[in-house]
Amino acid sequence: MSEFAATISMLLKQKHGQVVSIVPTASVYQAIESMAESQVGALLVMEKGLLLGIISERDYARKIILQGRSSKDTPVSDIMTSPVIFVSPRQTVGECMHIITNHRIRHLPVVEHNAVVGMISIGDLVNWVITEQETTIRQLEAYICGTNPM
Repeated sequence: MSEFAATISMLLKQKHGQVVSIVPTASVYQAIESMAESQVGALLVMEKGLLLGIISERDYARKIILQGRSSKDTPVSDIMTSPVIFVSPRQTVGECMHIITNHRIRHLPVVEHNAVVGMISIGDLVNWVITEQETTIRQLEAYICGTNPM
């Protein structure tokens, strides 16, 4: 199977990451604080299990810093991106790379049956492709050297 044909569910199984979210009424400052603590570049904006939007460091830079707004006085709902572009676990790595590239975004929530089951980033996709290519190269080298019959 090509590294681009692998499904997002396969990627999520190896990722073991938790989905970090925030409520729309929280301040942008709280969102940035949560991103820093969780070492992520975006948070899902959720309320009662429903995905309402997404807020990223890019939103903060463009909609707070550049507009001279106060992050402590601005609710997340004022600057979040909504509606959210999302994918299903059955979509492929290749499809998700196209979505991210075409929409110029860095994060994709993964939704199944109206429930968020994960979040992937451009970094996750690139790491998947690189790891899969390295595995293929090792297998081919072993095959050529006769140490591992494919």
